[in-house]
Amino acid sequence: MKKVFLSSLIIALTMSACNQKTKLSEETKIEKTTNSSDLYACSMHPEVTGKKGAACSKCGMELTEPVSQATKTIPNTVVETKLETTAVTASQSSFSINEIVANYLKLKNAFVKDDSKGAANAGKALYVTLNTLDSKSLDAKLKKEYIDIADDAKEHAEHIGSNAGKIEHQREHFAMLSKDVNDLIKTFGTTQKLYQDYCPMYDEGKSGYWISETKEIKNPYYGSQMLTCGSVRKTF
Repeated sequence: MKKVFLSSLIIALTMSACNQKTKLSEETKIEKTTNSSDLYACSMHPEVTGKKGAACSKCGMELTEPVSQATKTIPNTVVETKLETTAVTASQSSFSINEIVANYLKLKNAFVKDDSKGAANAGKALYVTLNTLDSKSLDAKLKKEYIDIADDAKEHAEHIGSNAGKIEHQREHFAMLSKDVNDLIKTFGTTQKLYQDYCPMYDEGKSGYWISETKEIKNPYYGSQMLTCGSVRKTF
């Protein structure tokens, strides 16, 4: 009888311990689930957090991104980094080469008309623009890239501006200037649709590129002699 009683007691204690362990395991699981999913962030505004499915106070989108523990502990760092990135982007977006492109196109169109004097005037205007364009808003790397390209472009614009009446010499510098303008567009972009054209006849096909605002070919290297010689190579 005593053995039966002890056996029953042992079984009861074992079951109790097992149930307690199971209960603790379930509580721990519930706690972990609650802690890891009680906050969600907006995919567009990660600084805005709340319950899953709630609306973002800034854009109205549902909060669907789980907020990790690391993010919870340093929310200010996350927000400050995002704001800093936004500030840099906004600062650089204020820089534009549109005026450079506009002056260049006037220069190109003067050569299309075989107008050496008009090209000289456009070259002078471009030289002034290159000297006065403010690049302070650019970060150090982009600013250096701009200065390197602009310094070379200024030299060619100056030669074109000071050699009215010598259109072949002007066109030689126009070919090199076109490369600079192409590099500026690739680096900083443009707000208008532009085309890179190519004439295989000029300079034995080595440097016959130019930028145009129209898809129609109008050759600035030969003007009226071979106005339609060339083809579109790419679009910006």
